[in-house]
Amino acid sequence: MKQDISLIDPNFLARSPLTTEFDWYDITRAPMEIRGLALHQGDMFCRLPKELLPQMSEGVQALSYHTAGGRVRFRTNAPKIALRVCSRYANMMSHMPLTGSAGVDVYINGRFQGSVRPSGDRAGWYEGVVLDPYIPQPGAPAGSVYPGAREGLQDVEINLPLYNGLTHMLVGIPKGCTPEPPRPYALDTPIVYYGSSITQAGCASRPGNSYQSHISRWLEADYINLGFSGNARGEKEMAAYIASLPMSAFVCDYDHNAPSYQHLQETHAPLYRAVRTAHPHIPIVFITRPDTDSPVYAAMEEGYIRKCYDVIYGTHREALDAGDTNVCFIDGSSLFGSEDRDACTVDGCHPNDLGFYRMAKAIYPCLIERLRNNKPVQFS
Repeated sequence: MKQDISLIDPNFLARSPLTTEFDWYDITRAPMEIRGLALHQGDMFCRLPKELLPQMSEGVQALSYHTAGGRVRFRTNAPKIALRVCSRYANMMSHMPLTGSAGVDVYINGRFQGSVRPSGDRAGWYEGVVLDPYIPQPGAPAGSVYPGAREGLQDVEINLPLYNGLTHMLVGIPKGCTPEPPRPYALDTPIVYYGSSITQAGCASRPGNSYQSHISRWLEADYINLGFSGNARGEKEMAAYIASLPMSAFVCDYDHNAPSYQHLQETHAPLYRAVRTAHPHIPIVFITRPDTDSPVYAAMEEGYIRKCYDVIYGTHREALDAGDTNVCFIDGSSLFGSEDRDACTVDGCHPNDLGFYRMAKAIYPCLIERLRNNKPVQFS
């Protein structure tokens, strides 16, 4: 009996690039543009600057090499592209698809076109071809693919792995087609997100389904994902780094990783103050954990979730009392909605694609309203 699913259903077979068909471009060189990473040089792709890493915990240091929120952007007239990716780590997560933890996905003009992923749990090279099904040849049957170059340039965005890293990545463009520098984002100064494994986007089935990626496409906005799975604790070194970043908005969601509500109380308001002092005009969004009805919390200290909620709402209240009206508080228990909440996670905690989509739909209105009415804060 055949055991390989690709032999039974060819739709699961990854297309292998033909070397002679493509010209290959290193993503670290023009005209390719990398967004969302602090370091992308040689075989180093990292979300934090190299010089900052020694100041961080071992967990943050390791997770910094996970490329969550990293994107490769360019424009091209090619009807398909090929990718060759070398992953940094073996893939060990049992509850997150390889397409999300270690794969990449491709959007053209804001529409998902396909993903390329490793076939197993080893580190190293994997490859694939992504075709654009939205390019019909004039007079051809619906659904057929135009084999030649496009007329005009189209916007390509490649989302990098969420729970793995890269050492190399090449983009293949068919010979006769051209890559060009990307079109700037409408909101080119990034939105910065800081938080836990949920912020890092565990366990989205592919990178483009993280809640930040949804919001980025809806706003045409750049963003930086500083989700550090199990290790986001609002340390003063991290607060100082976040405050130093250029940003158009800040979204803060790390109560999941605070070792105690006392620790959260000691760090949450200082993190807000550091960011607000450095950025007096930006929207700041405070979020509490979304999975409040998870059975995981049954063994926790009675009232623990409420105590964490009170700390975060207290920071929000402090901001308002000081005259800071450019803040928003989102009760995390509302993020998954009221209907079929139990369908929004893979394990009672980490969102699946439905959970992340609902989170994006809940957070987006808060951001768009404040970004449209953005004015410097006048403290009383």
